[in-house]
Amino acid sequence: MADKKKFSRLSANAKSSLIAKMSKAPAQPGSAKRRSGRSAVANIPDAMCDFSQLPGYKELKIHQTIASQTGILEPYFMCHDGLAKDVTHIDGEEYLNFSTYDYLGLNGTERLNKAACDAVEKYGTSASASRLVSGERPPHRELEEGLAQFYQAEDSLVFVSGHATNIWTITQLLNRNDMIVYDALSHNSIIHGAKMSGATRLSYSHNDHDALEKILSENRASHKRAIIATEGLFSMDGDLPDLPRLIELKKQYKCFLMVDEAHALGVVGATGHGVAEHFGVDFNDVDIWMGTLSKSMCGCGGYIAGKKALTEYLKYSAPGFVYSVGMPPSMAATSAEALRILVAEPERAKRVQELGMFFLEEAKRLGLDTGHGQGYAVAPLIVGNSLVAGLLSTAMHKRKVNVLPIIYPAVEDSAARLRFFLSYSHSKEQIAQALAVVAEELPKVRRLATSFSDDSMSN
Repeated sequence: MADKKKFSRLSANAKSSLIAKMSKAPAQPGSAKRRSGRSAVANIPDAMCDFSQLPGYKELKIHQTIASQTGILEPYFMCHDGLAKDVTHIDGEEYLNFSTYDYLGLNGTERLNKAACDAVEKYGTSASASRLVSGERPPHRELEEGLAQFYQAEDSLVFVSGHATNIWTITQLLNRNDMIVYDALSHNSIIHGAKMSGATRLSYSHNDHDALEKILSENRASHKRAIIATEGLFSMDGDLPDLPRLIELKKQYKCFLMVDEAHALGVVGATGHGVAEHFGVDFNDVDIWMGTLSKSMCGCGGYIAGKKALTEYLKYSAPGFVYSVGMPPSMAATSAEALRILVAEPERAKRVQELGMFFLEEAKRLGLDTGHGQGYAVAPLIVGNSLVAGLLSTAMHKRKVNVLPIIYPAVEDSAARLRFFLSYSHSKEQIAQALAVVAEELPKVRRLATSFSDDSMSN
């Protein structure tokens, strides 16, 4: 009605002009391209067919140039000569190693090697196709049954990729009528799964569950389904969520609760059963247990544990499972064996926790900033500047300690850090030695970073 009134107020000439424009047939998709032919293509810059001109690649090269000019060693993709445990060998030199996910110290052990080799001899090196097409092998079901029992769940399902597990589970469960609310420090795979789902995406400040409740109270009623997503042990900060509070909120606002246990499995809880054991809650109060098999389980891939209806639905519909080759039987057998060892030897989890607390106490004694770390296998040391983090990692490498920096954009520049991974294989003496090197080198690299800044200002 309002549009009609506006049209009636137009002059005769204006009305005629508007009607003429509206009467023209709309251009069909691609018609402009067909009419312009080669002349339009000729106007496309050659850079559009040059990978080196991608904006992201240009930014990468700028970062690499800055690193080179400031003497920062490229810390990524270094080739390790053999098994990376508490120590590793790079270019024939031995280093203390704090960049391994082998939390329980099981990688390369005789039991796991035998499980893998026996499976290779019996089933070969590949699942050959997706499990939907080529069928399953006994190690797949052994692993899934073991995980289901571990989480007191009806069933579980393993994917060939941990990252894809989050993405395709979230994508398959939600659509544009739904919502997902996740901790601001959630893993990249949770965030990308949320984006791909088309659902409304909302994040709350790290472990601020009052902020989460506010978001739910204002938004939950306008969406059909909702997921609250968090990590069991945060991969960057080494702290836990308040799981009882999350369970309370998910019940109050009728949401699914999804907990990513990638770094918590085998590490958190009295016997390594994760964040539910730590807080003493019912495992079934969490709707979606997710985790990866590349850390404590010494394999690869990811898993979902929960209701049978959940895993059955994903098994027949999640593209990352249906259209992806199945996990190699040898990897499934390896992780199944690692899970059996974890259950039979809970002292492994206890030792990792003891080492985590020792790291925390020793770092604080030396005046180092451990951020949100709570004394688990993920142990951050915050240095507050990406340049400082890169220089410190380089200095540590020169002192034969392998520990990698986490810099912007993986974290905010003010939260740049070294991230230590602690393993059952480490000793307290090794941890104390590494932290002593940090305490000695950090003031030096801070002064060096300041000198770079002063030089840039003077220029």
